[in-house]
Amino acid sequence: MPPIRPGSRVFVAGHRGMVGSAVVRRLSREPVEVITRTRGELDLRDATAVRAFFEAEQPTHLVLAAAKVGGILANATYPADFVRDNLAIELGVLGAAHDSGVGQRGRMVFLGSSCIYPREAPQPMREEHLLTGPLEPTNRAYAIAKIAGVELAESFHRQSGDDAVSLMPTNLYGPGDNFDLETSHVLPALIRRFDESRGAGADGGDAPVTLWGSGSPRREFLHADDLADAIVHVLGLSESEIREVAPDGLLNVGVGEDLSIRQLGETIRDVVGATSEIRWDDTKPDGTPRKLLDVSRMRALGWSATTSLQSGIESATQWYRQHFNTDAS
Repeated sequence: MPPIRPGSRVFVAGHRGMVGSAVVRRLSREPVEVITRTRGELDLRDATAVRAFFEAEQPTHLVLAAAKVGGILANATYPADFVRDNLAIELGVLGAAHDSGVGQRGRMVFLGSSCIYPREAPQPMREEHLLTGPLEPTNRAYAIAKIAGVELAESFHRQSGDDAVSLMPTNLYGPGDNFDLETSHVLPALIRRFDESRGAGADGGDAPVTLWGSGSPRREFLHADDLADAIVHVLGLSESEIREVAPDGLLNVGVGEDLSIRQLGETIRDVVGATSEIRWDDTKPDGTPRKLLDVSRMRALGWSATTSLQSGIESATQWYRQHFNTDAS
């Protein structure tokens, strides 16, 4: 029998974030009970409170989507916060889930990140490339915390037989994304910057937009709704099906295609409807040269992404304008 069945009780940790909210939307189409808690109701960094929650609620499944995330600037400015907060969440939530028997009743799904792979990993990056080389310095603190979560989940499987799986998504975007220019990732930041450039030039035209780096790094982008669908797909598979394909419990989730940051900037500029000149500040860091995931394991399990980058950017832009820029046409 597959681990998720009618009547299952799925705790989605981090349900107000972009990924967690997408998972909740996707699970609403399944005959299961979705359990959520706001940060005010349950601070996931508080191990004592988290343990009490699991003992009281006894969920059958866990999707750990909660994390402290951010772009290059945020990672460079607050590396200690990225390590401390993410380790606290992982140790508390995965530990309480294990102790309360979630890994025996159902499945624990931990969300890692493609940044856990070495900076110079062969492309596309396969799951077995984990821990084979140095990390990208600009997000090393976050990556190390995520690697710890991956190792903890798999260690519960090796030591106690828990049904635990770690999904490593590529760069994510979509409704509910973070558009704060100080802490956001590249795609939502570009949507906001190009949108704000319209009509902001000295002559009344569109202002130029200066972007970090050279524009040459290549990135892969996955819509949050596709990741949510992948998570629910994995929840519907038996443990033997997953372990046959992924004996280490690791599954990359992406689209299998990438593009340069320069191409991304031009695409977003066009979708937003701006005519801004793009300028590149090569005194700023580029980050990892390329990050493309090998998604053959997920394809072997019967899942592939379906949202095109063009349509995904259009929907993300529409969401941004509805929630942050109500004056935009």
